Amino acid sequence: MPARSLFEPDEVELGPGAWWLRGFAREQAAALTAELERVVGAAPFRHMMTPGGQVMSAATTSCGALGWVSDRAGYRYSPVDPCSGRAWPAMPDVFAALASRAAERAGHTGFVPDSCLVNRYVAGARMGLHQDRDERDLSAPIVSVSLGATARFLFGSTRRASAARALELSHGDVVVWGGPTRLHFHGVTRVDGDAPERINLTLRRAG
Repeated sequence: MPARSLFEPDEVELGPGAWWLRGFAREQAAALTAELERVVGAAPFRHMMTPGGQVMSAATTSCGALGWVSDRAGYRYSPVDPCSGRAWPAMPDVFAALASRAAERAGHTGFVPDSCLVNRYVAGARMGLHQDRDERDLSAPIVSVSLGATARFLFGSTRRASAARALELSHGDVVVWGGPTRLHFHGVTRVDGDAPERINLTLRRAG
């Protein structure tokens, strides 16, 4: 992984209620990865289709009481994995505990996620600018955990066309946004080759 300058801050404010917590999850990365293997064993990665008929370049899976689903019928949450017809795997305790700690560090107390969307990016995969707005409780923050390859993450405003700030997210970085920034557009434009893949855990309160 690329080394950081000693002069770079560990915590960067991106806006009201939004923080980039550099390296916040690094010490727990091995535990997170081990639990992810269990999740993927029960609900393998797949490439979902957008409502417009495009196949997503990032592969996805979910865990928790609700999983995020995309197909011709639209974006939504479901308690059932459409590929297996079974409930999604339970969310690992280490996922939920990390998300709660990160949210509190960013000023959002009492966050208890019930859904974790897992995105797997390889070279060439990306995620266009979008808002997380399919959740019932928009008062709860979003916690995004990066593992593996470095990625360029864009964090904008509530207007898609407005300029977005580019962040180089490294292994173990966490981005939290909520409150006034909860519906800010964000996306991934590039994944570097410093690791075979990038895993992103996006923890939400969906129900």
